Amino acid sequence: MSVILAVINAAADAYRGVIPADRWREPYMPVEELRIEMAGGVVFSGYVQDGSLVGVMGIQQVRNVSLIRHAYVRPDVQGRGVGSKLIADLQSAGDHPCLIGTWAAAIWAIEFYKRHGFNLVPHEAIGPLLRAYWNVPGRQIDTSVVLALPALSASAASQLIAASLDLRYVFAAR
Repeated sequence: MSVILAVINAAADAYRGVIPADRWREPYMPVEELRIEMAGGVVFSGYVQDGSLVGVMGIQQVRNVSLIRHAYVRPDVQGRGVGSKLIADLQSAGDHPCLIGTWAAAIWAIEFYKRHGFNLVPHEAIGPLLRAYWNVPGRQIDTSVVLALPALSASAASQLIAASLDLRYVFAAR
């Protein structure tokens, strides 16, 4: 677990001074938060290079979607295809729509996801999607975006959320 945290916290340093100051903390992800995320169903994939873990990316199945969670590559190996290999592996793992939430100010992350086929959801769908599928505070909702694969219109996002709340779906999925 400490190796995963080392990758996450080293890569997350890119957010320092970019995301709202009230959302930054040191370390960016404490060990207890990682434990909670894993207990909540986030399954991590890692990329090992020369015997060292250099990238991690999680996926979490939440009702009728797959969430890409905590995608980080060690700064000294960024730009060498590690993130691309991890996301390709996770994208092939499911048949549900895939959503990614990230900071609106993290332009590099947004562009990375767009290069891999994800599309920004309309502004009016961001809050409802984040409230439906993530457990994040309001301030984070206000400063985040959501990307989807396949692309979602505001109407399609509403339908997706409604379907996830349909008790027949919830019980059938178990």
